[in-house]
Amino acid sequence: MEAYRLETTLTQNHTLTLHSLPFHAGESVEVIILMKEPVSSTHPAYPLRGLPITYLQPTEPVSQNDWEAVR
Repeated sequence: MEAYRLETTLTQNHTLTLHSLPFHAGESVEVIILMKEPVSSTHPAYPLRGLPITYLQPTEPVSQNDWEAVR
């Protein structure tokens, strides 16, 4: 089975028209209609991008007892 993808928008009167399909007249086709999910702009892809980074005492040495892996 050959698949052909086409994205389009319904008209004001709820009509869907497909033009320039790569099939010949008289060929049997199956039509499946899927609603495209809306793009959510409320959740940015990288929410921490651009936020400042703060290091607490970045030059202080780390004691052997401070490592969680040793415990």
